[in-house]
Amino acid sequence: MSVKRKNTAEEWIDPDDAPEVTAEDLKRGVWSIDGEVVSERDGREAFAKRLRGRPVGSVSKNPKKLTSIRLSAEVIEQFKAAGSGWQTKIDLALKDWLLTHQP
Repeated sequence: MSVKRKNTAEEWIDPDDAPEVTAEDLKRGVWSIDGEVVSERDGREAFAKRLRGRPVGSVSKNPKKLTSIRLSAEVIEQFKAAGSGWQTKIDLALKDWLLTHQP
């Protein structure tokens, strides 16, 4: 017969957890942007800008539109077999088809 263990009141603390950052720690910090030391205000502004929206340069001038399309299993298997980027390859194949055909 197994014995039921008593409840322990001890809270387990992971020794790998980073210590909490205090206001005193922040006062001793130095703000820098690309290795150049800047004022706290400039550092906070730059940090806030980097948090908003998509990363710089990640927005396409010609963004793709999300759609749902039904394709035969054979077509999908062939494009997936070619490796990653299979959806982009289908897009390119359709663009190529449009050069010589009218939809």
